Amino acid sequence: MRHRVKGRKLGRTASHRLATMRSLATALFLHKKIVTTLAKAKHARTFIEPMITKAKADTVHARRLVEVHIKDKEAFKELFGDIIQKVGDRPGGYTRIIKLGQRRGDAAEMAILELVDYSDIVEKEKPRKKVVKEKAETVEEANVVEETTETVEASEEVAEEAAPETEATEEPAAEETVEENAETEETPAEEAEPKAEEKKEETSDKNEDEKKDN
Repeated sequence: MRHRVKGRKLGRTASHRLATMRSLATALFLHKKIVTTLAKAKHARTFIEPMITKAKADTVHARRLVEVHIKDKEAFKELFGDIIQKVGDRPGGYTRIIKLGQRRGDAAEMAILELVDYSDIVEKEKPRKKVVKEKAETVEEANVVEETTETVEASEEVAEEAAPETEATEEPAAEETVEENAETEETPAEEAEPKAEEKKEETSDKNEDEKKDN
């Protein structure tokens, strides 16, 4: 039995557990809200709140004590800048734990660990179902655009293939019409010549008959 033993092992060694707490604290100072398991959130609370209390003094000694655990420069500036100004008058209780229920897969109890003074600033996350629907809609729109482009390309190809065929069919037709016109123009001239010769012969015969009668 672990009587009078503070903290949780979290299935980790001492060094691994300390690294986990440092990463959770850094993430909380940067984002003001993190989602983790309930056991980690409760253990991280006992690690983060004393650190904020030390940072409230804002002395060189306090900065060096905090710098041992917080290696990220942006998180360090956030803690000694905006966070201390917000929680300066608060005597304690800087964080809040909100239970989320069990996680799928291993049924672990999940929770939100957030800074109390930033609860109004943190935006609500979108549920996963809406994200999945938005992805499906974007995929459908992309498919529709691809189909339309394919149909347009296919129609252009068909038009290009049909164009040379029409040109080939139109050229002989034009040649045929030109030949027909030429034949029609030649036939009346050829027919007119024998008719004129026949008329001349008739007139000459008539003149000869008249002469004989006289």
